[in-house]
Amino acid sequence: MAKKKVGQKQSAQPKLAQEKAPTLQDQLGGDVLAKLKATKQALVDKEQAAEEERLAKLAFERKQREKNMSFEELLEQYGDKGSKF
Repeated sequence: MAKKKVGQKQSAQPKLAQEKAPTLQDQLGGDVLAKLKATKQALVDKEQAAEEERLAKLAFERKQREKNMSFEELLEQYGDKGSKF
C-alpha cells in the first residue's frame, strides 16, 4: 500500500507544474496578442478577396471565349441540346 501512496503523490506534482506553467498568452502582452489576431484576420480577408477576384476573372474569361466562338464551335459544343422552335 505504501507504493500506491508514493505513486499518487508523484502524479499530483506534475499536474501542479502544468497549471503554473506560463502560456504564450500570459507571456505576450494583451496589446501584442490583439495585434497578432488583427493581422491574422487581415490576411484571411486578403486571401478571400484574392480568391473571389480569381473566380470572377475565370468566369469573365469563359464568357469572352464563348462570345468569340464561331457558329461551328458552338454547334460542336452544344449540339442538339438547344431548344427547337
